[in-house]
Amino acid sequence: MEERGQRRRVSCWWVVAIVLLCCGERILAQLRYSVPEEVQVGSPIGNVAKDLGLDINTLTDRRFRIVSGPNHALFQLNQNNGVLYIGHIVDREELCDGIKVCLINLKIVVESPLEIHYVGVEIMDVNDHSPIFPESEQKLEVAEHTPPGTRFQIHAARDPDIGPQSVRLYKLSKNDFFDTEIRDSEEDKIPFLVLKKPLDREQKSEHHLVLTALDGGSPSKSGSLNLTITVLDTNDNRPVFSKDIYTVSLDENAPIGTLVIQLNATDLDEGSNSEIEYTFGKTQKKKVHDTFELDSVTGEIRVKGKVDFEDTEIYRLDLQASDKGQPPWTAESRVVIKIKDMNDNQPDIEVTSLSNLVPEDSKPGTVISLISVTDKDSGLNGKVICKILDNVPFDLTPSIEENMYSLVTKGRLDREIVSSYDITITATDCGEPPLSTVKSLSVQVSDVNDNRPLFSHNPFELYLVENNTPGASIFSVSAADSDLNENAAIAYHIVRGNGLHRDMSSFLNVNSENGHISALKSFDFETLKTFQFRVVATDSGTPSLSSNVTVNVFILDQNDNAPVILYPVSSNGSAEGVEEIPRNVNAGHLVTKVRAYDADIGYNGWLLFSLQEVTDHSLFGLDRYTGRIRTLRAFTETDEAEHKLVILVKDNGNVSLSATATVIVKVVEPKEAFAAADVKSATNDEEDNNVTFYLMITLGSVSTLFLISIIVLIAMQCSKSTDYTSKYLQETNYDGTLCHSIQYRSGDKRYMLVGPRMSIGSTIVPGSHANTLMLPDRRQTSGEVRS
Repeated sequence: MEERGQRRRVSCWWVVAIVLLCCGERILAQLRYSVPEEVQVGSPIGNVAKDLGLDINTLTDRRFRIVSGPNHALFQLNQNNGVLYIGHIVDREELCDGIKVCLINLKIVVESPLEIHYVGVEIMDVNDHSPIFPESEQKLEVAEHTPPGTRFQIHAARDPDIGPQSVRLYKLSKNDFFDTEIRDSEEDKIPFLVLKKPLDREQKSEHHLVLTALDGGSPSKSGSLNLTITVLDTNDNRPVFSKDIYTVSLDENAPIGTLVIQLNATDLDEGSNSEIEYTFGKTQKKKVHDTFELDSVTGEIRVKGKVDFEDTEIYRLDLQASDKGQPPWTAESRVVIKIKDMNDNQPDIEVTSLSNLVPEDSKPGTVISLISVTDKDSGLNGKVICKILDNVPFDLTPSIEENMYSLVTKGRLDREIVSSYDITITATDCGEPPLSTVKSLSVQVSDVNDNRPLFSHNPFELYLVENNTPGASIFSVSAADSDLNENAAIAYHIVRGNGLHRDMSSFLNVNSENGHISALKSFDFETLKTFQFRVVATDSGTPSLSSNVTVNVFILDQNDNAPVILYPVSSNGSAEGVEEIPRNVNAGHLVTKVRAYDADIGYNGWLLFSLQEVTDHSLFGLDRYTGRIRTLRAFTETDEAEHKLVILVKDNGNVSLSATATVIVKVVEPKEAFAAADVKSATNDEEDNNVTFYLMITLGSVSTLFLISIIVLIAMQCSKSTDYTSKYLQETNYDGTLCHSIQYRSGDKRYMLVGPRMSIGSTIVPGSHANTLMLPDRRQTSGEVRS
């Protein structure tokens, strides 16, 4: 421990300069430092970041660290300045007993981008141990006639230090009979006591010497052994081995009892002086005694314990052959047993995962994990081939370091198709038979926003009954997103228009969370038949993705319009009229025709006429479909002169709506009827202006959807030449699905009545301008037929 005061040397050099390999996102380099053992905790070894050329300011963000491995806890890495320093006191003899070069390899990783650096730290020996003999005293017996030059093996001192710090020299206390001789072996120096001149037991029967072992440290350390030499008489021949060194091979895992070698030593003496006993050398290691046994009589060495190549590759056995003379003679020999490696160790796979989550948009070559494969066997038995079993979008790329791999992506990932992968890695050695190890690694694919929301249909069609409740939900749209979490969180909104004609988006609202659409107003079929709007679904990813869908809305009709009486209409607007007929008319005479229309369509606009009240049922009849009132018989003298008829006009809706008209029929003499007709014709011209005003209001309620049909019908009717009476119209009925028209003439004017889906037989009389267009008469003749 005196060497603690010496200057500590920390040296750094590049091994084969700097090895750089760019593989995906990795940069590999190898450094090597040296540091004396037993230095204090916290002592710096070297500035790794500086030697690697790393930016010190980014070390913390890049997770500059030592990857866990054997003996990594002995060292610490400062992320603030990049200095590698001692974490625990290092005892070289404990770590690398008997190994010349004590090298500890560290793996240092930085991220963003990923870099792997290999740093080797060599632990330098210091002279912290003194030579020690296995015993404090050794006794030797030497025959008195032993010739000069005879050698006697004595205990060798052991020093755990290596190189110059180990045992370098033996010194023997001053005497006249003995000297020392050193034999260098592969591991240590073995001292021998050499006889310089013959001994005389009668002069001195015992010699006491001190053997001192010195190491090569500065200052040198020493240990001593007390030698007691007893001088014996006679037996002047010693055993002799057939070889000084025996070399033999032994298979690893050899069964207990296996014969390793049989020693052969001979002695020229006779009797007990030639009987040989074999023993292990006194300095033999305990490991040898645990593994092998020696038959002291036959000299057979057999396997006693487990023979493991990975534990010990070579055994060196120091042996002695001693006779039974007095004193006994001893010969020394060495047996070197070389263990042959067998493929008895499976490869070991160590996985260092950088992250178990991989974004699905990771580029091919992205590093997922570091794979380290080791095999305790040697040669081909220790050569390992590593591969991935399953067909997965991952691959193993080898590193410059043997049996080091990186698990990288080799194809595009799609979480919506496969959200996780179970990767099976197999490592197989090249031994016979080959041994393999399987390691499973689970990788989760994390979501990115790469899918737009999708609607189930496009476009949607909504059939909405008119007169809906404002604020109530009328429809619901739903979009699906294959992504996860916020990437799949969908918000809905309606694309607002520019406020132009038929833009209904401002009257609609959508729940941004569930897509429920509500109308802020009540729609009227008679005003609006159809419209469309667009709904946009946007996810919450970054950046967000969206898609839109068109919703076509069709308004369905309800029976919400009661029939409107067009004729008869009085000057005050009530549905009342007076008709005068001559008394001499026959049965079937047309009294008048009640005309009405309904703004609804289909059955809701199909009108039926019925007599609700009549003074004489036998006198008048009403056509159910046309509204014509005719006489059923001729008038008699007893018939009253005035008759009241109340006509009920009813549509065919589920809940029918109706209107009534009152017709007063006055029976006059023939001359009065002609005069009344002239007066009535003059009165009609005066009432035209008032009636036209009401008709224009009614015309404004007709849907703009019928404009094209109206124009076509006008053109068709204008091409026809048909005369009409001034009082009663020639019957022209249309029962189209969209509109109908009726034409008549009065004076120099021609009229066309148009209306939405009028019932068959609906008519109108001159003077009532409801739903009527006035057209200039382009005919050359315009005669009026009067009755």
